[in-house]
Amino acid sequence: MNASLDPAPNVHVFDARGVARRFRHSAIFGALGALRNGETMRFVNDHDPIPLLGQLTQRFGEHLSINYLQRGPEAVVIDFGIQGLPEE
Repeated sequence: MNASLDPAPNVHVFDARGVARRFRHSAIFGALGALRNGETMRFVNDHDPIPLLGQLTQRFGEHLSINYLQRGPEAVVIDFGIQGLPEE
């Protein structure tokens, strides 16, 4: 299954495998912070980011949905959705 192909218009692919490890968490937080209500970031990584999930849950709380699309040895694909954030 290649869940990163042909995402819907409101789904933005973020392939962390191309980001230096030392910058990944900052880049992910920045990308999620840029999403509008109803948008999704399709996150692709080379491992399951369990510690990161805890950090994201602390930061975004009930506004963040986490949905695994693929959990394999070569890639982990997760849809992070944003809902109910106050409009700026």
